[in-house]
Amino acid sequence: MKKLLAGTLLTALTLAGCGGGAGSGDSAEESSTLTIGASNVPHAEILEQAKPLLEEQGVTLEIEPYQDYILPNQDLESGEIDANYFQHIPYLEDQKKEFGYDFVSAGGIHIEPIGIYSKKYASLDELPEGATILMSNSVADHGRILSMLEAEGLIKLDEAVEKTAAEVSDVVENPKNLEFDANYEAALLVQMYESGEGDAVLINSNYAIDAGLNPLEDSIALESSDSPYANIIAVRAEDEGNENVAKLVEVLKSQEIKDFMLEEWGGAIVPAE
Repeated sequence: MKKLLAGTLLTALTLAGCGGGAGSGDSAEESSTLTIGASNVPHAEILEQAKPLLEEQGVTLEIEPYQDYILPNQDLESGEIDANYFQHIPYLEDQKKEFGYDFVSAGGIHIEPIGIYSKKYASLDELPEGATILMSNSVADHGRILSMLEAEGLIKLDEAVEKTAAEVSDVVENPKNLEFDANYEAALLVQMYESGEGDAVLINSNYAIDAGLNPLEDSIALESSDSPYANIIAVRAEDEGNENVAKLVEVLKSQEIKDFMLEEWGGAIVPAE
């Protein structure tokens, strides 16, 4: 509730101070403030680095932090924020189908490899017969997770199924008879790992880093850096050509920001092409 009240107050102040946000009906040139919702880590941290660079181009960046994957799209839809930065294309498409959002991607910024973590085993080879694998309940992530497990040789998926759309029911070979438990919000998986639940837990890097884990050192396997799941800047379709959004994407794709990502997270966060 505090988050929503804070977001409403900030939006009111922004509207009063500059005549409205990017999606309030004003043209991009009439507003010098861009309000963007973002996950705490690494998205908000990356945006903080971009903030002074964007200021040099006459755009003030207001960053609204979020700790879940639901509110950022709800607030973008309602106009409380002008853009958000936390999701990849498959998740966005899934949300559009479920809720009817008219959103588009303004550009892919970085990739957060999903890691496999375990308190019980030091490698995937050690996973026993019937090991329980905990994963997100986000359907949009299932194909990604299962593709990763297939790449690690743990399972084989039906070749007739598109990888990004794969579900547990599409597993045709499962030599270790792994049990998949997909009943958890992504944000809770770190807690499940820390409490020793399951034999292995699939955790998104943003949540892992936010909890003090180092994906490169603490995971027993990490998604390949050539993953197609780039995190994007999402906007309402009406703001697809917004000048301030275009400036933000340009800054986020700059060499300075790319260097920051690599130096800050040592490969756990990878700039998108």
